[in-house]
Amino acid sequence: MQDMFIEMERLLRNGLSPSELKIEDFSEQHAGHSGNPTRKKRGTHIRIFITSPEFQGKSLLEQHRSVYQIMDPFLKEWGVHALELKTSTP
Repeated sequence: MQDMFIEMERLLRNGLSPSELKIEDFSEQHAGHSGNPTRKKRGTHIRIFITSPEFQGKSLLEQHRSVYQIMDPFLKEWGVHALELKTSTP
């Protein structure tokens, strides 16, 4: 599971060159609901705080799309069910 978070950070740093990046796992808070029926305590619900100059001049929707594009493999292949994003410019 740690590999997943290392890979997330690597891809986000390479793709968006953030000045600030924090990735939190809050899966345990959702154990047992429909997005986490097996009660996994890690890797299903991810919160990302990211500040990037790449977001300059982009709407909030465009900023979030940029992050979702990078996170797509985690949603499709790694079992991430939910992303909570807080994006901003420096």
